[in-house]
Amino acid sequence: MWIILACGSAVFAGITSILAKCGIKRTDSDLATALRTIIVFLFSLLMVSIAGSFKTISQISWHSLLFLIISGIATGASWLCYFKALSTGDVNKVVPIDKSSTILSMLFAIVILGETSRLLVKAAGMLFIGSGTFLMIDYTKTNLKKSSGNWLIYALLSAVFAALTSILAKIGIENVESNLGTAIRTAVVLIMAWLIVFARGKQSGIKNISQKELVFIILSGIATGASWICYYSAIQSGIVSIVVPVDKLSILVSVLFSVLILKEKISKKSVLGLILIIFGTLAMVFFS
Repeated sequence: MWIILACGSAVFAGITSILAKCGIKRTDSDLATALRTIIVFLFSLLMVSIAGSFKTISQISWHSLLFLIISGIATGASWLCYFKALSTGDVNKVVPIDKSSTILSMLFAIVILGETSRLLVKAAGMLFIGSGTFLMIDYTKTNLKKSSGNWLIYALLSAVFAALTSILAKIGIENVESNLGTAIRTAVVLIMAWLIVFARGKQSGIKNISQKELVFIILSGIATGASWICYYSAIQSGIVSIVVPVDKLSILVSVLFSVLILKEKISKKSVLGLILIIFGTLAMVFFS
């Protein structure tokens, strides 16, 4: 069952990226993210209501609550570091480092959670995923302003925080109804997202968002909410070092929709990278 949930997470996440792309053509990405997080939070509350798990909130231990909150903070910290790295470093250097969070998640799961079965298979899978991810990166001639020298630190922190999010959620969501755990974590992310907006003085841009883009932002928020719920349900009952890479198959959904709907072109190098990512992921799913 957790494999199905992980696949559902990948599909919804893949659709999210397409909807989000349509919603931020003119809208500031930070503002769109904060608005989408409101939808995700409301969606998570709806799922909690349907599951009837509000009544179990008093049963959550301080230990579990603490780790859920820290998990949310890790997500917010990852966003902050990522944006900071992009503001001072080259995109074609920052993005590959940020993408390494997938491999870091699997390494953390092995070291911290003791998921050491089939290590050779997992190592091979990580090698394929890592190689494929770098091939998927679109290296352009467009560079950001010269680095102040700190972009590498922020990029690494972004990847580390993103990877820690999965592990912290695994620890915190134990003995907690998955929908309720997601709602608590989303509330923390919501606060972090709006802190980014207000810290950068972008809240005034809300009135300039077109109705069309607002619809896409809302739809992307709904897709994100569905993806998160599937993802953390899978983490609760499954193996983190497998759930994480399966979730990353969302890149396949995103690429397919970008070619079919957005009419984007894909290079042979990107196709090879996509094949390596899929191969590495499926190898770990079926042989671990």
